[in-house]
Amino acid sequence: MGQNSKKKTFPLANVYQLLEPGPVVLVSTSHKGIANIMAMSWHMMIEFEPPLVACVISDRNFTFNIIKKTKECVINIPDAELAPKVVGIGNTTGAKVDKFKKFQLKAEPASQVNAPMITECFANLECKVIDMEMTPKYCMFILEVLQAWITTSKKRQRMIHHSGNGNFITDGKKFKLPSKKK
Repeated sequence: MGQNSKKKTFPLANVYQLLEPGPVVLVSTSHKGIANIMAMSWHMMIEFEPPLVACVISDRNFTFNIIKKTKECVINIPDAELAPKVVGIGNTTGAKVDKFKKFQLKAEPASQVNAPMITECFANLECKVIDMEMTPKYCMFILEVLQAWITTSKKRQRMIHHSGNGNFITDGKKFKLPSKKK
């Protein structure tokens, strides 16, 4: 680095804070009649049609084995108003707690999968696992979105983004620039 640079080294263990991939979502699952929710921010779109999402779920997480067994889930997108509940869900294990009950969220039936949708979230993506090749090594699942739902509210929803160490950011002002259309 040049002498005039005002940069300093950044810990490699914290790089994820710079590359946070998208909004914090709530992943809902169901196995043997028991519904669960987990908070997740490590996901990314990998294809448009059909919509494919790659997500990383730690094998230490209660949801990991549920998705591995059922091969389905719902990605629920909360708005910023749900942030305290989202953090609480992320800090609680579904192995010991009914998170729907504890965080006073309503489960509603999905149309394509057995996992429930979360009513309070402004968007819900019903997903099935289509590839687990990278699951053993990287805890990565490839999901196909089978059905997508979004609220009919005209209000612009502000999403929550996790930037590490208990710090969160919400979406800011929306703006549009010229873009090549498909």
